[in-house]
Amino acid sequence: MTAAGTPGHGPLAGVRVVELAGIGPGPFAAMLLADLGADVVRVDRPGGAGIGVDPAHDIVNRNKRSVIVDLKAEDGASRVLDLAERADILIEGYRPGVAERLGVGPEDCRARNPRLVYGRMTGWGQEGPLAHRAGHDVAYIAITGALGMIGEPGRPPAVPANLLGDYAGGSLYLVVGVLAALNHARATGAGQVVDAAIVDGTAHLSTMIHGMIAAGGWQDRRAANLLDGGCPYYGTYETADGLYMAVGPLEQRFYDEFTELLGIPGLGPAHKDPARWEELRGAVADRFRTRTRDEWTAVFEGTDACVAPVLSLREAPGHPHLAARGTFVDHGGVTQPAPAPRFSATPTAVRGGPALPGADTADVARDWDVPRLTKGDG
Repeated sequence: MTAAGTPGHGPLAGVRVVELAGIGPGPFAAMLLADLGADVVRVDRPGGAGIGVDPAHDIVNRNKRSVIVDLKAEDGASRVLDLAERADILIEGYRPGVAERLGVGPEDCRARNPRLVYGRMTGWGQEGPLAHRAGHDVAYIAITGALGMIGEPGRPPAVPANLLGDYAGGSLYLVVGVLAALNHARATGAGQVVDAAIVDGTAHLSTMIHGMIAAGGWQDRRAANLLDGGCPYYGTYETADGLYMAVGPLEQRFYDEFTELLGIPGLGPAHKDPARWEELRGAVADRFRTRTRDEWTAVFEGTDACVAPVLSLREAPGHPHLAARGTFVDHGGVTQPAPAPRFSATPTAVRGGPALPGADTADVARDWDVPRLTKGDG
């Protein structure tokens, strides 16, 4: 296993990435690139990013290296441009116009490296009436209609942590964008700017739902549809010990196995009769309350009934399937998700723990041939 943060195996081995330190989706996107083998150099600011997490436990900075540059110092921008000149990808998450004012915007970088892919991660995007406004995940997903889909009718929408906006609609779209642009740059020699906005990505995630609305197959309200909790055989149910089981036997043959194992075979016909869904929901809820989560897990073990226990974050690594696959790994005493997805020819790994601010300055200065990094505040 290679040393912490150094370039390693993976499909992106040899790709160089500069990450201008921020919080949220930008760092996660850079972690994903690092997990896939890219040499990611995080440019930390003096005093840190201000997220309130001990850098030693900020595992979204795993597999990276860190240097410290004060972009407000006289030579700060030029030192970052030295890195950009040698990079394939640069990622920043400032408000529109900030990178330009700091002297590290797309045109500044393009003058030094025409092949550079410049990834911009924001909530609102680079243009539009809200582009310069502050915001967070919950507001971004709110205006896309995605937040309004989640939760029970008559109650406030349920907030899905920051997984849907920041990471699904933001980080993953930024990674797709910069890798697509990198492919183009390698074919043509021309880099470009990738404008990854959380509002755009989150809206894009709902493409199928918009098609269903147009076709009359989705009601634009919570818990009234097949996949949003409106259907009694797609949702969660409380067990005797106050825990939950997740249920999803949408297809008839899976549903038949589900009702048989649950002990309500007489309600099989209710599958295709929405008029009986409330009756079915009540019967399913009553049955699940008769046993504990672990007891029901045993009942459905090894079946195609599409039922699973709802586990907590601390419980998840111990699930037999996830344990067998190595979905979680322990590195430096911290249990964390392993890199994903998996590759047959270029396997990935957690090569090192979180990059501590500035700890890799000398190594990066040598490996990237940027001697000015070791001067001043680096």
